[in-house]
Amino acid sequence: MASELGFSPPEVPEPTFLEHVLRYGLFLGAVFQLVCILAIVFPAAKPHQPEPEPPEARGPESARKPKTSGPPLGKKLKKETKKKR
Repeated sequence: MASELGFSPPEVPEPTFLEHVLRYGLFLGAVFQLVCILAIVFPAAKPHQPEPEPPEARGPESARKPKTSGPPLGKKLKKETKKKR
């Protein structure tokens, strides 16, 4: 009865080259997204690095901060007055 009424399955054209490229590109994009999500969920283990010694364990000379020589006060005030202008 279906053949009498003219019902036939629609003709599906063969996929073109660009349709193949699009299909495989979307597939690779989905795989890449899954890999990224898995990398967030299961982070890679980092190699164990030894912790540095606490500052108290070192000698008193190494615990001191080196003094830095700053600009003279006169020059510092001069720059501040120029900024106010």
